[in-house]
Amino acid sequence: MRKKIVFLLVSLLIAWTANGQNITIKGLVTDSITGEGLPYASLILKGTSIGTATDGDGNFSFFAPSSGGLLQISYLGYDVKEVRITSGKTNVLKIELAPSGIILGEVTVKPGRERYSKKDNPAVEFVRQVIARRQSNDPRNHDYFHYDQYGKMIFAMNEYQPKPKKNGKSGKFDFLIEFVDTLDAGTTILPVSEREKVETVYYRKNPKSEKRLVRGSQSSGVDEIFSRDGIQQFLNEVFREVDIFQNDIPLFLQRFVSPLSTMGPNYYKYYLLDTLNVNKQPCVDLGFAPFNSETFGFTGHLYVTLDSTYFVQKVILNVPRDINLNFVSRMTIEQNFKRMPDSTRIITKDDIEVNFKLSEKSKGMYARRLNIYSNHSFEEPDAEQARIFKESAPVITEKYAYRQPNDFWINSRPEEAVRRNPHSVGDLMSRLRSVPVFYITEKVVSTLVSGYIPTNQDPEKSKFEFGPMNTTISGNNIEGVRLRAGGTTTPAFNKRLFLDGYMAYGTKDEVLKYDGLVEYSFNDRKEYRKEFPVHSIRLEYMYDINQLGQQYMYTNKDNFMLSIRRMKDTRATYLRRGELTYYREHYNGVGYGAVVRAFREYSTEYSEFHRINPDATVTPLDHYNMTELEFKFRYGRNEKFYQTRNERIPITYDALIFNFSHTLAAKDFLGSSYNYQRTDIGVQKRFWFSAFGYLDLITKAGKVWTEVPYPLLILPNANLTYTIQPEAYTNMNAMEFINDEYASWDLTYYLNGNLLNRLPYIKKLKWREVFCFRGLWGHLTDKNNPAKGGDGLYLFPAGSFTMGKAPYMEASVGIENIFKFLRIDYAWRLNYRNNPGIQTGGIRCTMRLSF
Repeated sequence: MRKKIVFLLVSLLIAWTANGQNITIKGLVTDSITGEGLPYASLILKGTSIGTATDGDGNFSFFAPSSGGLLQISYLGYDVKEVRITSGKTNVLKIELAPSGIILGEVTVKPGRERYSKKDNPAVEFVRQVIARRQSNDPRNHDYFHYDQYGKMIFAMNEYQPKPKKNGKSGKFDFLIEFVDTLDAGTTILPVSEREKVETVYYRKNPKSEKRLVRGSQSSGVDEIFSRDGIQQFLNEVFREVDIFQNDIPLFLQRFVSPLSTMGPNYYKYYLLDTLNVNKQPCVDLGFAPFNSETFGFTGHLYVTLDSTYFVQKVILNVPRDINLNFVSRMTIEQNFKRMPDSTRIITKDDIEVNFKLSEKSKGMYARRLNIYSNHSFEEPDAEQARIFKESAPVITEKYAYRQPNDFWINSRPEEAVRRNPHSVGDLMSRLRSVPVFYITEKVVSTLVSGYIPTNQDPEKSKFEFGPMNTTISGNNIEGVRLRAGGTTTPAFNKRLFLDGYMAYGTKDEVLKYDGLVEYSFNDRKEYRKEFPVHSIRLEYMYDINQLGQQYMYTNKDNFMLSIRRMKDTRATYLRRGELTYYREHYNGVGYGAVVRAFREYSTEYSEFHRINPDATVTPLDHYNMTELEFKFRYGRNEKFYQTRNERIPITYDALIFNFSHTLAAKDFLGSSYNYQRTDIGVQKRFWFSAFGYLDLITKAGKVWTEVPYPLLILPNANLTYTIQPEAYTNMNAMEFINDEYASWDLTYYLNGNLLNRLPYIKKLKWREVFCFRGLWGHLTDKNNPAKGGDGLYLFPAGSFTMGKAPYMEASVGIENIFKFLRIDYAWRLNYRNNPGIQTGGIRCTMRLSF
């Protein structure tokens, strides 16, 4: 605000000095289609430095010389407009800007203010004709299709201005001015990350297959602290290639309703605006805007040829200013299409520009993802090209793709992808790292992101790393304060052989715990031991506590955030275990493996093993032994995840995930105390409901077929923390229920603000609704019920119960997107409310940044 005041005072002083008097120029800058005010649009008197910017609602006011002149108005994604200022008097202006490349006639559309009707509306009838023909000219109707694709993605500090020198002294970062670039609209940016890729895409209709051959790839910037492949996977999902000819458009990890969706006439208002030439073809300018500007839709234009084909020549998409989308203040997508001689539609350009802002007052970040498509062909590939369809990987990277010379990029880079400033982001990073404060900050942030501390200044040469750091200090009721130290080798040590482990000590139980792992991979690893696809054999030996009835599926059990619990937890034993594991994954989503596992579980004063004898007497046991063989199968085609050193963090849950496992053991074989047979299956899937949000489903079932003591039965997963944990029961106690067969479900429905967006004032908060319903049907057969007798079974601990005919159920209602990162739920336990020591309801929360 201080800068704006200073700028206004300087402008006023210049005007007064030049003419001795001035006039007021004020008004509103709006979108020509929606009538919405455009925030922070730039206005300047041509040939001077006098001007201002609109406020958050598009209003502006400033002083100018009384002689008038030309007022130039610019805004990201819109054509620059010039307006003549009338001299000698106050000018009140209403300025309408059109998205880039659009020439509007005299028609002004204000969807929020006019009476709109679908009935007998020629625009609606026109768009229905476009929708009806959207699949007829799809290039993937051909048997074969291939093309070259150049892709570039850039992130930059928006409206960057160098800081003025203090007392004439040079600053540590004065050199940044050398790397500043200028956009077509005149905005200055400082690029901080840049990625380029050149690839050829091959498509085959039958059997259906699509392969990408990467011929060149390079990247540099501040995001080097993240996994190269992981961040690329993430960006590919956030900035998906937009296909307006589908019902839904995946973008920013959300689903937008396409203006050419079959439900489009019920979601959008359409307007026939004007006729104009696009690529020398007479076209209709079809404007559109959603009925509700807070929902996930677009405003924009479709340019459709004036003939019987209804061919879409060009698309301009923007997001409404009031959309319930985090961090995106402005966005423009431009797509160009070309009609082949046989009327097939091919895309030639897909260009998206976005302004990201953490707050309205910040200048934020500028991002652009540009794809240029060329050399389209529908010919059957030759023998050399056809080999690519025999590759199992969907993306094949040529050997020297990451080391292409500069000449390759000069020849491959389209003209519109060339930046005005020739200095590269790689040069910028070299200069920044020469400044100690930046170098140290980068190392600290890298450690926080990865969770590991490298042992070499160059992370790519670090052979061993300490971590994960978030497990260094934690706590529980058995160990007290738990101190842990560990680490792992990296591909710099060996691309196939990995060592991993930790040691931990509890201040209360005063017991040393440890874990050691050796893994050999049958294929080279680039960054991490667990990166996809895994094909390895692993040997692991550990001794640690085993918290019964508690498994955290999506975080480390030693995470210090899980140390804060809603109740005292002492349901734990000590476990000594050795495992030999073989596991293999394929690019088609199939994974399978086998585990040979031998373990000894020790009783504790918290979880005692009281064995029932044939004469009904009870004998305390110190431990029992098992040697098991487990078979695993998993199917997860087209999963999208961000890979870290130890975890795969899902980017989307769209893929169908299927899991199957079976474990078996034979009594007295290799020391096993019991016969054991257990089977588990599980299915997970996200279902999108277009404009009405999405539903996440996780369902599982399993059975223990043999007679075994309670530690080997099915212990439902209880969540004793105040955090929200999928696949865990919020208000269930650990080991409250013990079963030998079960079926469970976890349903979470995200409405994306569809209800709250309709409430005045509340909708400004951009909160989003979440509803959950979890349940577990469980049963304990007589053979595993110690109350029914059973030679060799263990008495259930106090506070453990069998379930009746009704399943355990709980429900929760929540609001997410509070302050753009916080979700708060209130969860109710719906039945079994009379069990002692339970919690029937409570508040839970989690933190998650999302668009």
